[in-house]
Amino acid sequence: MTSTWAAALARNWAGNVGYTCAELRCPASLAELRALVARNSRVRALGTRHSFNDLADSPGLLVTTAGLPQEVEIDSARAQAKVPAGMRYAELARLIDADGFALPNLGSLPHISVAGACATATHGSGVRNGCLSTSVAGLELVSADGELVEVARGQDGFDGMVVGLGAFGVVTRLTLDLVPAFDARQRVYEDLPLDVLDEHFDELVRGAYSVCLFTDWRAPRLTQVWVIERTDEPESGLVRQPWFTAKPAPGPRHPVAGFPAASCTEQLGVPGRWYERLPHFRPEAEPSSAGDELHSEYMVARSDAVAALRALERERERIVQVLQICEVRTIAADRLWMSPFYGEDSVSIHFTWTADTRAVLPVVRLVERALAPFRPRPHWAKIFTAAPELLRSRYPRSAAFAALVRAYDPGGKFGNSFLDRYVLEEP
Repeated sequence: MTSTWAAALARNWAGNVGYTCAELRCPASLAELRALVARNSRVRALGTRHSFNDLADSPGLLVTTAGLPQEVEIDSARAQAKVPAGMRYAELARLIDADGFALPNLGSLPHISVAGACATATHGSGVRNGCLSTSVAGLELVSADGELVEVARGQDGFDGMVVGLGAFGVVTRLTLDLVPAFDARQRVYEDLPLDVLDEHFDELVRGAYSVCLFTDWRAPRLTQVWVIERTDEPESGLVRQPWFTAKPAPGPRHPVAGFPAASCTEQLGVPGRWYERLPHFRPEAEPSSAGDELHSEYMVARSDAVAALRALERERERIVQVLQICEVRTIAADRLWMSPFYGEDSVSIHFTWTADTRAVLPVVRLVERALAPFRPRPHWAKIFTAAPELLRSRYPRSAAFAALVRAYDPGGKFGNSFLDRYVLEEP
């Protein structure tokens, strides 16, 4: 059965973007989806609505694949799974874990859809871990004429299509590489002086499978350090280093001071399955601030991390006026054309802002000016103000990406104003 909602009621997760589409549809079958795509002149796929800008909007039809059959096909011999595009990571993780498999990493929120996360290079943390998109070995999508198209790693243009920003069609399934399932333990430490990073940043972020750093910028310190270790690997000894002066949190913590930790994954070193430790939040409970926040995120080279943080420290009096929390994570380089980690081991500097767009935007511009010497690449689905020509200059394959989009979708069926501004506009 197809569901239709009034476009006026369709908003993103945070509520700061109202979709301007004429119609929102949820087909129940692949045949129905193909027919919808074929007969509409403008179409965009909508995931779990975690974009904080107009990336997902459409001047015509918005279509969600959440109503398609949610079956996962696991190929144990190849260590791969064919996954429905609209499935959320929380559901997928339990299914593949039951067969003895895992994904190398997960994002902070397990509530996001697989296709949406991969199309925007969403990520977790860890110097050895690529963004979630790097697990993609194949894509199945509905093209502009309603035909079903399959592309696989190694084919011409595949590296351009994975972080595809919805520009090539409506993705229906993804083939993901899997790894053997594992257990992990998570501990949180508090109050590490920012000065420690000057000499020991690399040691710190290399000190465990996943390390996430938080600061509220009210003082030159890290308010929290989240350390996740695999139980099948030797303990790193990170916390026994003489420079690591942060103290173990005496109880569970939420990244934002004062928020209840009930929504967060288990801490205090208690072992658990990979999917119960890698995200920050439990699948059955979204963050306490869910929907009452805005997000920005910038990626810079890992070698520039300390200098970038020092540049932000100089602006912290303005930043704290609209900040809930700032998080720093590491992501390994990849070869995906429109990934913010293309060709560069990176750090992400993520800002969770208050839900006041008017107050936040001037501070976003301030942050971008402070980070400008480090050529930051913003997360595609979050709030940023960078000029389109500047953004394109930071992606060596942006022109090749635009040409590939035009080859797959010459009529611009899957385009929108966001893609026109930042990707497809002729330099």
